[in-house]
Amino acid sequence: MFRIPSAVRPGSLLAVCAPSSPAPRTDLFRGLAWLALRYRLRLTSRVIGRCGYLAATDAERAEDFARAMLDPDISAIVCSRGGYGAMRILDELPWDAFARAPKWIVGFSDVTALHAVATAHGIASIHGPNVTGLGRSITPMERQTLICALERTSKRRCWSGLTILSRGLSRGRAAGPLVGGNLALMAAMAAAGRLVIPPGAILMLEDVTERPYRIDRMLTALGLGDHLARAGAIVFGSFTQCEPAPDGVTVADVLAERTRDLHVPVVMDAPFGHGAPNEAFVVGSVGALEDDALFLR
Repeated sequence: MFRIPSAVRPGSLLAVCAPSSPAPRTDLFRGLAWLALRYRLRLTSRVIGRCGYLAATDAERAEDFARAMLDPDISAIVCSRGGYGAMRILDELPWDAFARAPKWIVGFSDVTALHAVATAHGIASIHGPNVTGLGRSITPMERQTLICALERTSKRRCWSGLTILSRGLSRGRAAGPLVGGNLALMAAMAAAGRLVIPPGAILMLEDVTERPYRIDRMLTALGLGDHLARAGAIVFGSFTQCEPAPDGVTVADVLAERTRDLHVPVVMDAPFGHGAPNEAFVVGSVGALEDDALFLR
């Protein structure tokens, strides 16, 4: 069972942190402005900082994130953007203390590393747009799914019409906690020995700018490590800018072939990831897959 952080309320204090790469300022400021319409925000100048391909030094990024994790006045931590760098600070964060009084961690892409550690500690988190994503041209529905996830006001939602790759031995039915995120980060966490997939979980995976053969490699590595075998079902989101090489093999070909022998339900084209739309969902909440529909809260 996952611990579900307390619901955020309109007017609650949210921390905006930069655990990974520098944020494009225009998108960042637009996203901050949208969040500030509903919540109070706390952030440091490091959110607009740059240290090469990182937003700040490891020590600075870890300091800001750790402070937000432990501050009892803060209801949620929203990440400014993904990119790269979250894995570098994982061991500098106070996870044990955070587990005793958890709050929402929000983001996707590189933030998957933080979701993975939260999952290992049995803490629910939110896979959804980063602040810069909120500042781009996303739909009201995408923003609403984030608000509903934070405030725990959503009724049961359904992603229907998903593309079925396999119904498995259970004839397309599975139920379990939703876990996962970006495929490259999941593979990297597995390589570091830090990936935990609860038995029977519904594994959610997406990626961006990866050739099909690289997606094959990452899925193969997760398979060799017995991570895929622990899943009760697999739901693939968007695989953006993952065009075939001259060999013509597509992402869909790879996803189907690499999961066929698992004998569990597998679907693709779910509305999350680097493509549009990128709807928020709670990592650790229980989902139910029924043929081409995923029911989630």
